[in-house]
Amino acid sequence: MDNDNVVFVERLDGLATVVLNRPDKLNALNKEMWAKLGQVFIDLDKDETVRCIVLRGAGEKALGPGADIKEFELERANSSKASEYGKLMHKAMAAIAECRHPVIARIQGLCVGGALELAAVCDLRIASDNSRFGIPVNRLGLVMSHYEMAGLIELVGKSIALEILFEGRIFNAEEAYNKGLLNKVVLEKDLDLELRSMVERICAGAPLVNRWHKRFAQRIVRGLSAGGKLSEDEVLEGFECFDTSDFQEGYKAFLEKREPKFSGK
Repeated sequence: MDNDNVVFVERLDGLATVVLNRPDKLNALNKEMWAKLGQVFIDLDKDETVRCIVLRGAGEKALGPGADIKEFELERANSSKASEYGKLMHKAMAAIAECRHPVIARIQGLCVGGALELAAVCDLRIASDNSRFGIPVNRLGLVMSHYEMAGLIELVGKSIALEILFEGRIFNAEEAYNKGLLNKVVLEKDLDLELRSMVERICAGAPLVNRWHKRFAQRIVRGLSAGGKLSEDEVLEGFECFDTSDFQEGYKAFLEKREPKFSGK
């Protein structure tokens, strides 16, 4: 790992692994990381060869413990500076949430504060059984802003989100799973094996279909669930898959009793 690069990407076929890389600080998030993270996901969103993205922390102790508190005195000393800093955070979180490829958060150890905010805007979350969670910002006199809170509420609902924020507790992976924060909790020794299985299943599917499903899910949660209606173009988008080469490959492979080979076209 390149310890001088606070966020970097590893590639293996259709998998892109985004690494938060400050292991000596348990991957505490600083201004440079927020800026780099947003740009990394914007770039990956444009990459047609990507089929799945994993977000993880360097080392085996943490996805992250939250913000680098030492930055506060210089970078977030007042509301004006904090607002500018917040724009970088919101850009990064939006880039993850809006990235068209499936995004999995790999969680081992601490997943606290800003790290949990990042995990919340990923599509899926898998954690080792020794992981710990929480957003104890009320112990610092800090508010979790609207854009930061939105991902958490969308994931677990208003009441659970407020419980996490009001109590400011650090809790274990079992409780995180029961609250709806996690898709899977596995033994620490099985984490990467189970993650690999998830990635393989995602990458085996038609990439265009995965991207459509992510877009449709976002549209439903943010629009239809609030009583909105789809435009005619949005309705028709639900049938565009029938014009793809992957559809032709998929149903023919099924009839021929073989594994499909999707091209993403």
